[in-house]
Amino acid sequence: MWSRVRESGARVLRSFRMEPDTGKDRHAHNLFEAAAVYVSACAEDDQEQIDEAAGWVSPEALSFGVSELACRAVIALARERDESPQTVARTLLGLPAA
Repeated sequence: MWSRVRESGARVLRSFRMEPDTGKDRHAHNLFEAAAVYVSACAEDDQEQIDEAAGWVSPEALSFGVSELACRAVIALARERDESPQTVARTLLGLPAA
């Protein structure tokens, strides 16, 4: 039983493994770096940078990183505005108050 748990954990960790960049410097990017570049490129509508960041890690890892970045951003804004995270998230998405 424990071997199955270990194998599952190993698969998850492998999916978040850093992938080397195909550029000149061969710098390995982690999922949070990829998420930060991806989200900021989306905000600036920079398709070239979006594509580059998307290639640094697996799609699953990028999705996790973007989700984590969104959570942290909403929490930071909620603290700054002295509002609930739900209120901030709904405001950012243009949704009516709950």
